[in-house]
Amino acid sequence: MKRIFIAFGLLAATAGTLLLGIFFYYLGVTNGVTLDPEKLRLETARTVFLDAEGRPIEQNAAKEDVPFSEFPAHLPNAFVSVEDKHFYTHGGVDLPRILKAAVKNAVSLSFREGASTISQQLIKNTHLSGEKTLKRKFKEFKLTRALEKNYSKEEIMELYLNSIYFGHSAFGINEAAHFYFGKKPANLTAGESALLAALVKSPNRYSPFKAPETCLARRNFVLSLMRDQGYLDEREFTDALLEALPTEPHSLGKSNDYLTLAAEELDELLPDRPRGALLTVFTAYDPALQKTLEDIACDSDLCALVRSVETDALRAVRATAGLMKRLPASTVKPLLVYGPAIEEDLLSPATPLLDERTDFGGYFPDDAGGASGKYVSARYALSRSINIPAVRVLNSLGVERGVSYLGRMGMEVGREDYSLALALGGMREGFTLKQLADGYATFASGGSYAPSGTVLRVETDNGRVLYERTPHKTPVFSEDTSFLVTDMLRTAAREGTARRLASLPFPVAAKTGTHEGAAGNLDAYTIAYTTKDVVAVWMGNADNSPVGASGGGLPANAALSVLQSLYPKAPPDFEVPTGVVKLPLDAEAYEREHRLLRADPVAPPVTTISDYFRTCALPAETSTKFSVPAIPMPQISVENGSVTIVLCHAEYYDYVVKRENRGQTATIYTGKYRERIVDNSVRAGERYVYTVTPYYKDRAGKEMTLKAVSVPKKEELPDDWWD
Repeated sequence: MKRIFIAFGLLAATAGTLLLGIFFYYLGVTNGVTLDPEKLRLETARTVFLDAEGRPIEQNAAKEDVPFSEFPAHLPNAFVSVEDKHFYTHGGVDLPRILKAAVKNAVSLSFREGASTISQQLIKNTHLSGEKTLKRKFKEFKLTRALEKNYSKEEIMELYLNSIYFGHSAFGINEAAHFYFGKKPANLTAGESALLAALVKSPNRYSPFKAPETCLARRNFVLSLMRDQGYLDEREFTDALLEALPTEPHSLGKSNDYLTLAAEELDELLPDRPRGALLTVFTAYDPALQKTLEDIACDSDLCALVRSVETDALRAVRATAGLMKRLPASTVKPLLVYGPAIEEDLLSPATPLLDERTDFGGYFPDDAGGASGKYVSARYALSRSINIPAVRVLNSLGVERGVSYLGRMGMEVGREDYSLALALGGMREGFTLKQLADGYATFASGGSYAPSGTVLRVETDNGRVLYERTPHKTPVFSEDTSFLVTDMLRTAAREGTARRLASLPFPVAAKTGTHEGAAGNLDAYTIAYTTKDVVAVWMGNADNSPVGASGGGLPANAALSVLQSLYPKAPPDFEVPTGVVKLPLDAEAYEREHRLLRADPVAPPVTTISDYFRTCALPAETSTKFSVPAIPMPQISVENGSVTIVLCHAEYYDYVVKRENRGQTATIYTGKYRERIVDNSVRAGERYVYTVTPYYKDRAGKEMTLKAVSVPKKEELPDDWWD
């Protein structure tokens, strides 16, 4: 028994010493820590966004706080029910809840369960950093106790609701009510209040615009807590459950679309960041470039952006209706069809494609102006955005293989959309302009994909780096393929659908696209790029009303004005990679037989056409038309006592025609091509054998021996002269 008392005494002494040590440590770390009333009214400016030159981006004026008296009763009740149900009875710290959370964390070997009260959250958001240390917890405890002593529960709730972050760059209950519901907080319903309370745990995860199903489940959970805690009766609860979620945000009037996008990106990058901490966000924002986008005149909704190829950063963004997903129309052709087909060695820019209406298993695509019925090169088809050849190529490539390339560039297509209509942008949901620009940047960067972003680095007020952008590159295409697609799109910018850009004094590749509805064009695109930047422009209407019949003209004009202002000095040209060669082709074989035949090395330049090929996928056959001249068998006939030889057209050949008679050989013609060579020096009753030998310069072709002929005597019938 004595030993037990001794052991108990030692344990008590140890515990006392430990508690005393903790007490003195608490006094030390909280010395000088005082509540600052001004900090309790959090301003959005505590997150400072800097442009590419390190200058602050102009933001909104200070937000408007809403007094507690203007809150409907169910608004604070919703937050109390889900965040701190003992808010009105505890003194700032909920000890039972802390103990319960500690047990759960110990069992799960994690720190997932939190126990912060609304008072603690207010202090944490306005006075402290997000570090999880005992030192910070002690400061939080002292400041929370001071808060509870100096402010009423209504004042604490007012400060809390006016300081918390609701996602999508909305700070405080006033901005949140306006952004999500387009109304003042005083007019919020029970369901709307529950939704806002549901957001606080993770605004990005529970956003009704990004994850409506998750948001609905979370909102309904809050409503069930409000009912269980007596804040809603059964009828009020049922009515609130029937309230629909918001489907479209309302503008907060931020200084520009770039800042809004940067704020949303910050949410995604650091969803659990301390909301009250002073953060400095470094971006790639270019104010002059942003003004250029803002100056684009447009009678419809507009999205325009400039994206760096080198850094994969967004330099300027204007999006009057946000970064919506829209059907990509023909802008998808290089990404889904031509790029993958070249990479798979199924195609080259010169490959002849038949532009003829075809039944592809019940799918009958047509061209905008009707099918020509002729063969066109892949380069011509893409640069003029002809539809049928694109479908023909995707049919050969396979939809699944084409879609797999889109997936590597961050563009997902649902299995239900797998059809040849994808070649023309036919799908249910589509892509954002940012996704399309990132896809085109893959070609500009030599085949590696990286998603673009606005935020380069995030630092706390003490210089601690919370995030630094290091884009992950995903190989999609080879350098060879990227160059070939780029060169085809340069043709589009010179003489194709994007020829409005032809006046630019530097190399640019571009693609246009239009999505046509029953009443007119619903979407119009121009996406252009240099070795430095991608410029992408979309025009349309968020409500899917038509924008007119101008096609890609207006977006092309807008892209032209942006590109003209973008470079004080011309950007470098696109370099031909080592795996690509420019190869002369036999023009006659190409045009008449639709064959890719390498030109004879000694062919006259005017008989060839040239295009780029991957060195691993060169045409297999080479023409010998000039190194070994060859002609079809000439025709020979006897008419009116003369022998006539008819040659097939071959204007670059010389000919030697010889005649053999009675063992004697004579040359009757030497010279350039003639359609008919007539020998008048023959004698009646004699038999002759002629040979024709084609020459190209000093290269002799195969000697052609013609059928022997006899010149009839005068008394012989005309049909008796054949031997």
